[in-house]
Amino acid sequence: MLGLGEAIRLVSVAHIGPASRTRGDEVTQLITTGPYGRLRNPLYVGNVLIWTGVGLVSGPVWAAAWFALMCVHYSLVVRWEESNLLTTLGEPYRAYLERVPRWLPTGPGGEGRSDLGRALRSERSTYLTLGAALALLALSRAL
Repeated sequence: MLGLGEAIRLVSVAHIGPASRTRGDEVTQLITTGPYGRLRNPLYVGNVLIWTGVGLVSGPVWAAAWFALMCVHYSLVVRWEESNLLTTLGEPYRAYLERVPRWLPTGPGGEGRSDLGRALRSERSTYLTLGAALALLALSRAL
């Protein structure tokens, strides 16, 4: 689950580029191709899978807790972002909302640019956070 989540994140970051590190009121361009043509929030889906996977390392109760926590968190974040993006981008974003599902992917995403090298560099903080979480879990089990 961890690997799948990070793979989704990596493909998404490779496609969207540095815009993946911004919030709704800083976005100037709507990306509707690649993974963003299949679902609106692939990075968040990847995060939910990653942290649910971290929970699985600790046991099913922790996995369920992480899954629930991440779902609530990202539901709130997405509501805020969608409101900002509607204000910022207007009708093109409204049409995107109607065409592309929020959480579960559909159909082909379409072509678009992709920079895997930049995505790998951009994901450094994700790798560090994940590594720290797994190291803490390992340490807690060793004690």
